[in-house]
Amino acid sequence: MRFHWHPLHLTLTNPWGIARGVSTEKVGWVFEIEHAGITGRGEAAHTKRNGESLESVKLDFERVVAAAGTDDPGELLKALPSIGVHGASAAAIDVALHDWLAQQAGFALHQFLGIKASPLPITSFSIGIANAETIARKVAEAAEYPILKVKLGTDRDREIIGAVRAITDKPLRVDANEGWETREEALEQVKWLADEGIEFVEQPLPAHRLADVAWLRERSPLPIVADEDAMTSENLRELAGAYDGINIKLAKCGGLREAVRMLDLADELGLKVMLGCMIESSLGITAAAHLGARAEWLDLDGHLLVSDDPYFGVRCHRGVLILPDAPGLGVTLVSPGHD
Repeated sequence: MRFHWHPLHLTLTNPWGIARGVSTEKVGWVFEIEHAGITGRGEAAHTKRNGESLESVKLDFERVVAAAGTDDPGELLKALPSIGVHGASAAAIDVALHDWLAQQAGFALHQFLGIKASPLPITSFSIGIANAETIARKVAEAAEYPILKVKLGTDRDREIIGAVRAITDKPLRVDANEGWETREEALEQVKWLADEGIEFVEQPLPAHRLADVAWLRERSPLPIVADEDAMTSENLRELAGAYDGINIKLAKCGGLREAVRMLDLADELGLKVMLGCMIESSLGITAAAHLGARAEWLDLDGHLLVSDDPYFGVRCHRGVLILPDAPGLGVTLVSPGHD
């Protein structure tokens, strides 16, 4: 096997604001495996929130290549958990290996994983934190998307929702990104949001405060969904007593194998599932979309938020995701300058 990786520079169409800050670009990595005339690809969309950096991902890639010890992609996939990488690095390698294996078998990735292609839930389209004028413009630009997800977690939350509701009465979902400090504040916000036609609230409180989230859930008129609290399958059982659902992201949990474990365990525990994403290209989003039929909610719009996506994969028509039917991920490179 031959391994390659290169940076992936993505420019956001609009500045992306969440409770932790604002960004205008995303720089990640693409990891590639070449073997027997087949190339498998995966994307590493790391986040500082999870203790990752461009350099740490690169070091993880180097560690896996040094430890590979095999010329069999299937054997490397089995060995990956024991090598000691996680998060975005593991996700890129895991997806690249799955892409290779599914291509080699002649199946689209969802078929290779035993998952049906449809029906997929409608994906939400995210509206980042901004001033009221910018929010209104973003909502107007998102007219084709039937469900919006609005980022909150600031002292301007009511202004933001007011700006959205001045434009549309569409179903809304809210993500506070750990932005509310106390359970009492969170409860006040959730009760107010229930009157604004919100479907659910994602990660209202900082992670690792499950007793406070359980207190909130008992009193909440809306479902409460874990994001930063739902990293891997290891802690899902304790989340079941505090949350109604979880947000699974490949870059957070370490790839497709772990995501399937989380889906299986969520079914067992009665937790609803949202498949989410980071700011990613169509390479990363398409990988997650192949799992889409197993989720109640989708928030797979990271590729829709950038202006220079170099890949072509899953298509989105009015919020409906359409999977490619080619073997593997079905993703092609449309901008050679990025490779």
